[in-house]
Amino acid sequence: MKTLYREFISATLLILGISICIGFLLANIVYVVFTKDEITKQNVEVAEQIVLNLEEMHKYGDTFQPFLDSIARLGYQIYLTNQANEHYYFGEPFEYSELPEPIKTQVLNGESYMGKEGVWEQFWMMGHFSNDITNTIGLPLQIEHETYALFVKPDSKTLFSDFHMMLAGFIIAIALVSLIGVIIMTKQLIRPISELSEATKAITNEDFTYSLGIHRKDELGQLAENFTLMQQQLKHNDVARKSFISNVSHDFQSPLMNIQGYADLLLSSKLEEKERLQYARIVSDEAKRLSNLTKQLLLITSLDQSGYPVKKSVIRLDQQIKESIRKHQWSVQERNLTISYKLDEASLLSDPELLAIVWDNLITNAIKYNQPDGQIFISCTNDEASIIIRIEDTGIGLSEESAEQVFDRFYRVDTTRKKDGTGLGLSIVKEIVTLLNGTITLESELGKGTTFTIILPKEGNDH
Repeated sequence: MKTLYREFISATLLILGISICIGFLLANIVYVVFTKDEITKQNVEVAEQIVLNLEEMHKYGDTFQPFLDSIARLGYQIYLTNQANEHYYFGEPFEYSELPEPIKTQVLNGESYMGKEGVWEQFWMMGHFSNDITNTIGLPLQIEHETYALFVKPDSKTLFSDFHMMLAGFIIAIALVSLIGVIIMTKQLIRPISELSEATKAITNEDFTYSLGIHRKDELGQLAENFTLMQQQLKHNDVARKSFISNVSHDFQSPLMNIQGYADLLLSSKLEEKERLQYARIVSDEAKRLSNLTKQLLLITSLDQSGYPVKKSVIRLDQQIKESIRKHQWSVQERNLTISYKLDEASLLSDPELLAIVWDNLITNAIKYNQPDGQIFISCTNDEASIIIRIEDTGIGLSEESAEQVFDRFYRVDTTRKKDGTGLGLSIVKEIVTLLNGTITLESELGKGTTFTIILPKEGNDH
C-alpha cells in the first residue's frame, strides 16, 4: 500500500530530478547562446598568437619545441603534425588522441578548424570539458617552407578550477541537506495525519476518548481542533442517543404496562361502575400520552428530512397566539398561574400548523416549569424587517450549563421527571423556527425565570 510519506518523498525527488534536468537544459542553452562563441573566440585568439610567435621565432632560427613546451606548462594541450605524418604532443595527453584524417587534411590545406561542429556537440555543454583531440582549435602553420597543422585547447584539468570544485561541493551539499530536510519535514507533517487516522478508527469503534497530541498553529492544527470539536459533539450525541433510547423505552413501557394492567382489571365481572370509569379514564390518558409521544417522534423525523413541505399562508400571529393561550387556560388555572399578554397586530406569510406547534410547546413549557402562583407574559411586536415574540415566565429557570443544551435533542433539565416529556419539545421548536428562517434565543436565571425570544422575518408578508 502506498503511504503519504512515500508519495511525498517520491514527489519531492521527482521535482528535484525535473528541476535538475530543466536547470541543466537552461545551462546548456545559456552556454550555446552566450558562452560557446566567446570561448571559441578566445581559444582562436590564443592559437593565432601561438602561430604568429612560432613564425616570428622561425625567422631567427629558434626551434618550436621549447616554446610549445612553455605554452603547454601554462595550461594548454597542443598537437602538431605535418604532411609527413610527424606528430608532436605537448602538455597533458589527450584521452582520445586519434585525429580524423579529413580534419588534419583540412588544416594542412590552409583552412581553420573550429572544434566539434555537430548539432549534439553544439548543444552539449559538457563537450566544452571533453579531453578529445577533436575538441581543439586547428590552424595552419608555416615552418621552414613546410606546412604544419597546429591544434590547441585549454588543459581540461585547468577548466575545473578550485572555485568550480567548491561550487560543485556547495551544490551537492545543498541537495543533500534539502533532501534530509524534506524527509524530516515529511515525517513531522505525516505524524499528525497518522494520529488523526488512528483517532478516526477509534471513533468508528465508538471510542470518543482518543486524545490528540497535536499542538500546531497551521492548517493541521486547525484540523485537529475541528476534529476534537467533532469528537466532543459525537460523544455528546452518543450519550444523548443512548439516553433518548432509555427514556423513550421507559416512556413507552410505562403507559403500555398501565394500559395492560388496567385493561385486565376492566375485564373483571365484579368491578363496580365507579372503579370501571376510573380505570377506563386512566387507560384513555395513557393512550393519549403514547399518541403524543409518537406524534413528536414522527414530527421531528419529518423535520430532519430535507425538503420538508412548508405550507405557507397569511396568518395573524397575534390571533394564533391568543388561541393557543385559550387552549392552555385550564392548565394555568389549575396551577394558579397568572398569564398576561400584549400582542400587536402582526400578519405573516408562513406555515400556520408549524407555528401553532411552536406556541403550544413554549406555553406548555412555561406552565410546566413555573413556580406556584407564578406569572407568564407574552408579547408580540413589529419591527421594520421582522416580528418579535417573547414568552417570559417566573419559573425555576435554568443553569448556564442547561441553557446551553436545552435545545439539544432528547435533553431533559430534570431527568427524574420523565413522565413530563421526552426532551423533544424545545428541539422541535428550534427545528421549526430554523426551517422558517427565524431565530430563537433564551435568557434564563436559576430560580427567577426564563425568557424565549423568537424573531421571524417579514419576507413574503402580505399586509
